[in-house]
Amino acid sequence: MDDGVGVAPYGGEEPPVSIDTVIVGGGACGMIAALAASEAGDSVLVLERDPVPRGSTSLSAGLIPAAGTKPQRAKGIEDTPELFAADIQRKAHGEADDAIVDLVTTESGPLVDWLVERHDVPLTLVDDFDYPGHSRRRMHGMPRRSGAELLDHLRGAVEGTVTLLLCDRRVEVLHVDTDGRVRMVTAALPDGSREAVGCGRLILACNGFGGNRAMVRELMPEIADAVWFGHDGNQGEAIRWGRALGAELRHLGAYQGHGSVAKPHGILISWAVIGEGGIQVNFDANRFWNEAQGYSEAARQVLAQPGGIAWDIFDDRIAGIARQFEDFRQAEAAGAIVAANSIEALATACQLPPASLAATAAGVAGMKAGAVADPLGRDFTGAPPLVAPFRAVRVTGALFHTQGGLAIDRDARVRRAEGGVFANLYAAGGAACGVSGSGDAGYLSGNGLLTATTLGRVAGRSRRWLES
Repeated sequence: MDDGVGVAPYGGEEPPVSIDTVIVGGGACGMIAALAASEAGDSVLVLERDPVPRGSTSLSAGLIPAAGTKPQRAKGIEDTPELFAADIQRKAHGEADDAIVDLVTTESGPLVDWLVERHDVPLTLVDDFDYPGHSRRRMHGMPRRSGAELLDHLRGAVEGTVTLLLCDRRVEVLHVDTDGRVRMVTAALPDGSREAVGCGRLILACNGFGGNRAMVRELMPEIADAVWFGHDGNQGEAIRWGRALGAELRHLGAYQGHGSVAKPHGILISWAVIGEGGIQVNFDANRFWNEAQGYSEAARQVLAQPGGIAWDIFDDRIAGIARQFEDFRQAEAAGAIVAANSIEALATACQLPPASLAATAAGVAGMKAGAVADPLGRDFTGAPPLVAPFRAVRVTGALFHTQGGLAIDRDARVRRAEGGVFANLYAAGGAACGVSGSGDAGYLSGNGLLTATTLGRVAGRSRRWLES
């Protein structure tokens, strides 16, 4: 792809300005890295490609999973990094890097408390339902459970420091000396001009490559036809720079999918509608998989159904839980949520066969009552029966963001494929390899923002670039 993105030898030229820490990307990862670097005493510059910082964070529910936080303790929830790490590795089938899993889980609790207490980010614990795969309630989110709301608060915190945030700057070229140290970056402006900035170190917080359809087809063809629900700025620059530099790359086929995006409205429907006892059916009104496995692998399951469509079936009790999420309220306002006082009426409204949906609902009621085991393997123990009034929403599968990327050490410095690390090149968030293993089934709820936030802080406060 000839779009100017690459690596060039550093010729010793003096750039117009030099900054201690240059950060590529103004999402949650970049903002938190900027806060941490500023606190460490660095001069900091964030270069954001868009007119306004948004990125993948703004499209998410903005939930950060964290263990051992003060909000958890206030609710009487005993949680530890070790329990959290075990949950991550169980979901990832042991494929995630143990050292990085230990790092992010250990850092997660202090990160949330730091954001709340030092930077006035109003994170609270989601304490009214369980996320699949988590053995404790450890999701922390904003009052409206909105990623855009989280990013707005982080940006406000950054603007209260001496950090310089420049938008409409797409970093294209890294200028590297013979030792592999990044000395300067060149960014393109909307008018076609270029700006060069010298850097003491560079933090890549520019997310993954889900918006680059050619890379998706190359590295994860099974999801290439899914709706792209991430930010179009996810063009894979970090991977391409890493390849050119000889960096170690890991799990490039890993990604987070989601099997519950309202169609045609394009609005995320919280997986709480399923996790709290709802089900998914196809156009024949039949269940087709064990929905308890998780929303990431649900994307492929839903896309495999006729038309790539399914229906989430739930009730008014579950809708009440889901309404804490801004996305769900938007879906209701847009008319995406269908309501009816009987299963048969719901089926008719959704153009599903009424007798089939009634039979499916009756079968699930029996499973919830313990009368019969689910032939698809879902454990309905403790799930209340669905009762009128009922709800449904038409959904499809989507690709949210990639999980593979640059391999890093415990300081978030990028590893060389031949061994060792780059002295002053850091990666975090979607630019770095995450903790979800090699595919889609290893994604534990919140893994994306977990690594974006914790690794952003680790990278920002690291002093290792000054030692080498």
